[in-house]
Amino acid sequence: MRAPASELPIEFDDVTVTAGPVTILDRVALTLASGAPTVLIGPNGSGKSTLLRVAMGLLAPSRGRITWGGLENVPPLKRAIVFQRPAMLRRSAAANIRFALRAAGISRSEHARRTSELLELVGLGHLADRAARKLSGGEQQRLALARALARDPAVLFLDEPTASLDPTATKAVEDIIRAVSQRNIKVVMATHDLGEARRLAGDVVMLHRGCIVETGAAASLFDTPQTAEARTFLAGELLV
Repeated sequence: MRAPASELPIEFDDVTVTAGPVTILDRVALTLASGAPTVLIGPNGSGKSTLLRVAMGLLAPSRGRITWGGLENVPPLKRAIVFQRPAMLRRSAAANIRFALRAAGISRSEHARRTSELLELVGLGHLADRAARKLSGGEQQRLALARALARDPAVLFLDEPTASLDPTATKAVEDIIRAVSQRNIKVVMATHDLGEARRLAGDVVMLHRGCIVETGAAASLFDTPQTAEARTFLAGELLV
């Protein structure tokens, strides 16, 4: 399949994902368009991570279809994803990025400049020669973001990018997400932190039991949720 003129919009058309008898996503209809970050919220097991994997193209729907820029089965050349616990290669921070640049087909003559730019973007320029596996958890997450950005993605998917990080490390990651969004890269992220969702989201998608129960602009969804599920979840009560 040829590459689309744009990865966006990403459209879910009645997408269902099952694993044996378990339904993980249930008839999801959703459009991810350009603009401010889209943040996925919902209780554990609601389907947030699976939705990201389907949108990235790592997982095929069991039923329904997904399109990128109006096309199906598009290779993820302009998409990138960062997981909650990214794996670090056994090499320096700079070498981790050079590996990502090679994998993305970036000309070797560009590697030094791009590596330096990406490390500075994520605040790791002074740690370029540090072994990646000896970086702190927050530093590793920032390095993972730099690696993902090495391929110049149009869309960046983030799965719980600040889970288990302390407040200082969380702020550093959130600042990078804002900077990325300002570069017109579409960010789609899942988070369990409602404060983070409020700080970053342009629009919010709430899932429960694999279904989208509410979606809309962040300000209106947080201030005046329309569904009982959203009101319960945002009030900090258990949603079962």
